[in-house]
Amino acid sequence: MARRDFLARITLGLSAHNIQAPAKINLFLAITGRRPDGYHDLLSVAAPLVWGDSVEAEPLASGFTLECADAEVPTGASNLVIKAATAFAEATGWASGARFTIKKRIPMGAGLGGASSDATSALLALNALAGSPLDEAGLLRVAASVGSDCALFLSRTPVVMRGRGERVEPLPKEAYSRFRGMRVLLFKPGFAVPTSWAYAKMAADAPRGYVTPARAESMLSAWVSKPGAPLDDFLFNSMEKPVFAKFPALPALLERIWSSFGVAGRMSGSGSACYVFLHEDIEAAPIEAAIREAWGPSAFVVETRIA
Repeated sequence: MARRDFLARITLGLSAHNIQAPAKINLFLAITGRRPDGYHDLLSVAAPLVWGDSVEAEPLASGFTLECADAEVPTGASNLVIKAATAFAEATGWASGARFTIKKRIPMGAGLGGASSDATSALLALNALAGSPLDEAGLLRVAASVGSDCALFLSRTPVVMRGRGERVEPLPKEAYSRFRGMRVLLFKPGFAVPTSWAYAKMAADAPRGYVTPARAESMLSAWVSKPGAPLDDFLFNSMEKPVFAKFPALPALLERIWSSFGVAGRMSGSGSACYVFLHEDIEAAPIEAAIREAWGPSAFVVETRIA
């Protein structure tokens, strides 16, 4: 569904109080350098999934509160949902409030964008409750101010991200059509990878770990311009090198999946979640069994599809 159609549906009130917050995977992620403000520039293609969290918003007379059954999720001012609501109120002058409830499925510290997706869905729900004072451009501005990954979740379709992630544009349809609706097996070990650590490691190793902007753009355009190019030829993540060096359990399992099942996998974002694409005739159960054998009962595994 296109971004404008999705926003129109929300504005009309359908599911206005309970909005899905999809996880995402990075099909392509090139970190191109560190900015003067401390953030990193990147070029990425991110695709939302069918599976994820959900965010419910109920009107309050004033103030914003957040509830979540997952005890690991902070419910105070540090949560991006509260930050998004506060930014919305500042941008619109809206004086009422809302009670947010997150149904958490996306694991934390996974590189799947859970917190950012929750925040963006809360922003959409709040905009609907307030009578849609923000148009598409306004929502984009507020989402980008909350977090680097928030803007991508306004689209609900694969996007190309630039800058620190706040500059987004739709992935060309001819490229999207190659993987739309494909099966995805997500898996995460019992440990998380702190995003701040991963970026700090890249900065410490600079410039060796960075991809030049020209090369990153060339890699992206080469794949987009070749309709017959397989998806596996495009998958790339420059954050794998520092993360895999610190957490060898990740590349060890990906290599095992490749050698045993002939399926190539990648890490999403800064990890620790990884994914593989599954053709319709491939059974997921043997791969899931291999994941649990390698990573133990704490491993998180779920099968879903590209939205």
